[in-house]
Amino acid sequence: MELILRQDVQNLGFKDDIVTVKNGYGRNFLIPTGQAHLATSSAKKVLAENLKQRAHKEAKVVADAKALAEALKAIEIKIFAKAGGEKLFGSITNIDIAEALAKGGQTIERKFITSGIVKRTGKYTASVRLHRDVIVELDYEIVAENA
Repeated sequence: MELILRQDVQNLGFKDDIVTVKNGYGRNFLIPTGQAHLATSSAKKVLAENLKQRAHKEAKVVADAKALAEALKAIEIKIFAKAGGEKLFGSITNIDIAEALAKGGQTIERKFITSGIVKRTGKYTASVRLHRDVIVELDYEIVAENA
């Protein structure tokens, strides 16, 4: 079943993408929740026209995202956490990385940060999706907090 996404759907696609999904997923979840609609031939033509008109606006958004990416790379991220040796008491998630970025002056929503769950001190990498074409790899360090 071919659908046109009305909004970004995690692990499926971005807004205005044409995706192929199983019938049940489309009929029972995506269409009733308003996240997608059927990709008929007329809907595809309308989508193509909208994308063509939106292309020049999209270039400015991508340029802004690239500028933000350079600003994010300049920030040195150190996260202090309580630890016993190298093992942390708790874990570091994308929420903690978003808070560290906010302290550095850049607010990024946590849903755009992918890092996994880290339970040891050391240096790690997180990816931040600023735009569908702009994904930044950020290096961060987890340091044991002196209690």
